[in-house]
Formats: sequence, C-alpha cells, structure tokens
Amino acid sequence: MTSTETSRFVRLRVELVVEITDADRLRRAAYERIDGDESMAAEERGHAHRMVESDEAEALAYLVEPFELVEEVPGVELAQASWSSEHIDYDPRAVEWSGAFPDLDEDD
Repeated sequence: MTSTETSRFVRLRVELVVEITDADRLRRAAYERIDGDESMAAEERGHAHRMVESDEAEALAYLVEPFELVEEVPGVELAQASWSSEHIDYDPRAVEWSGAFPDLDEDD
C-alpha cells in the first residue's frame, strides 16, 4: 500500500495489569452494570451473575468497556472491539514486567 492507499483502520492495543484490592466491591459494581443492562436477557443476566460470583477477572471484564476509551476521541469511530481478562502471576521486579510489554509487537 502506498501512503495514499493506507487503511483508515488502526488497531490500538492496550494491555493493563490491575490489582484487585476489594473483590466484594468489584463484584457489586459488576452486578450493578449487569442489572442495568436492559439489552441483556434474563437468562444471560443469570449466567453473568454466576460468572462474576466465581471469578473476579470476569467481574472486571463486565466493567471495562472499550467503547468508553475512544467515544470522546474526535474523528474516530469504534469499528470492532474485543477484550478479555485473566488471572496472572505478577512480579513487578521480574524482567518481563519491567517497563514495556515485549510481546505486544509480535504480530506487527
């Protein structure tokens, strides 16, 4: 592609590591988000509640909304988003966690 043919689509990768400091508070917030989602069917809402109850990472996934990251950015419209959350072993002193996330460029 030449510069005039460059795609208008951009993949923005963001990797965050968060510490769960209050699992009960996190779960309550996730329940509120789930219960307030009018587009979610009752059966799906029950499933979401069970997932949140069993896993803090799931609770976090219900609260993080990629659209909110870009909705106020001028000249940008979200075309697609996907995200996941998982428990990890984290040591801020370990080489793999110092500064950057080295594997973010592996697909580039």
